[in-house]
Amino acid sequence: MRGGTASGMQFDNVLAMWRRRKWLALCAFAGVFSVGAALTAFLPNVYQAAATILVVGQQVPADFVKTTVTGALDTRLQTISQQILSRARLEELINRFGLYANLKRDLTLEALVERMRRDIEVKPTGIDRIGGTVAFTIRYQGRDPRTVALVTNTLASYYIDENIRVRERQATSTADFLRTQLDEVKKRLEVQERRVSEFRRRYLGELPTQMDANLQTLERLNTQFRLNGERQMRVREQRQEQARRLDSAALRAASTPSRARPAAAGAAAADPAEARLEKLKDNLAELRSRFHDRYPDVVHLQREIAELEEQLAATKPRRSPAAGSSTEPDPLAPAADPQVDQIEQALGQLNVELKALKEEEAHLRAAMVTYQTRVDNTPRRDLEFQELSRDYDSTKELYRTLLKRYEEAQLSESLEQRQKGEQFQINEKAVDPVAPVAPNRPRFFLVSLVLSLGVAVGLVLLAEQLDSSFHTIDDLRAFTQVPVLVSISRILTENDVRRRRRRARLATAAAVCALVLLVGASYFLASGNEQLLRLVTAGRS
Repeated sequence: MRGGTASGMQFDNVLAMWRRRKWLALCAFAGVFSVGAALTAFLPNVYQAAATILVVGQQVPADFVKTTVTGALDTRLQTISQQILSRARLEELINRFGLYANLKRDLTLEALVERMRRDIEVKPTGIDRIGGTVAFTIRYQGRDPRTVALVTNTLASYYIDENIRVRERQATSTADFLRTQLDEVKKRLEVQERRVSEFRRRYLGELPTQMDANLQTLERLNTQFRLNGERQMRVREQRQEQARRLDSAALRAASTPSRARPAAAGAAAADPAEARLEKLKDNLAELRSRFHDRYPDVVHLQREIAELEEQLAATKPRRSPAAGSSTEPDPLAPAADPQVDQIEQALGQLNVELKALKEEEAHLRAAMVTYQTRVDNTPRRDLEFQELSRDYDSTKELYRTLLKRYEEAQLSESLEQRQKGEQFQINEKAVDPVAPVAPNRPRFFLVSLVLSLGVAVGLVLLAEQLDSSFHTIDDLRAFTQVPVLVSISRILTENDVRRRRRRARLATAAAVCALVLLVGASYFLASGNEQLLRLVTAGRS
């Protein structure tokens, strides 16, 4: 019973408080709710349009054409966004579609551009298995639904065109860079090629690649030198034998040598020269079968054969008989000994052959010295050639690598120019929005209602706390220990009633005027005020 009595007393206190403060609560509730409702009703509508762009992959397989446009799509998308949301682009859109006409008088151009940046939203909406973006959405909000859709579709076309330009520019710049590097490496390679060619021409025969040929030639020359020495020994022996025979025949000869003997000796001397010429020609044919015409041995043999042919050509006229001369022997000349003539002819041939063998020996010695020098210089030339060719080989390999990459860059550039690479494609165009995205009027009305109730209750409690008068006898008894003898109710006269009614009418009129003023002020504050709308919707997701 005690709990029920306490509850009843609290309810009576609340009713008494309501009777005392009902007009304050009603006025506070009406004022706050009217302001909130008016702001909610008069705030401008904001519409939002969205366009979805699909990321289409490269149309040519990457195994055939490798693109030079690298980097993550998200990074490239951020770069494109910075270019599209630049001041020049947004200023052009503001002037083209007449955006923010009601704000141009109050805001600068920089503020309008910044305002439009806040109204644009670019957000990825499709992610593949590896986390790559496959689609993204462009949103723009404004007051006119048709203009919002047009601006959104224009921004989407900007993204598509800018992506094509960015990829073409990157592919072209890569190809230009590789072409510049390729030209520089080519010039350096040509210089090194000239150095290598000059080195080969300068030290022809001493290069490492000719080491085996030089050794074989040196071995062949040694063999020829040994055979030449053996032949000289045999020719000397034969000449000594013929000299002995000539001495013996001279003792038996009774007459002096005839005048025809020198001619026979000259003919005998000519035959070995021709034999040597034939031998040199055979050696030349053998060398040509193994080496080229500019080989030093080939050149030397050709020069020697030419000189020998000139000598033979010069001696032939002297051996031929004079015109009109008689070939009949002189009857007064003594008869020649045929055996002596044969020995002298053989001795002349041996002398010519020995002379030819000595000349060949000198030639072989010179050739052996030349080839031995080449063999001895080959290790040094090998080191020089390795040092020279090391840079040449590395530069050549770099040139081949750059050439391959440049060809790939040209293919990539052609791929981007033909728009066969990765592209942006509009998947869903922006359409005119039907319903506004802001303000959320039902929620604003509910917030206004709750706020009005809270303000009314708060003011009532505050007024009760500030009121120091006694409203009941219990309040007085609780305040003082002096006993209360009697309680007299308030006596109202007719003048008091009329005064109370007049005050009530004045208060009602003042409340109505205040509500009208509050609603009017809310209208002027909220009508077309997008900044206020952004302020009250800042926390909305």
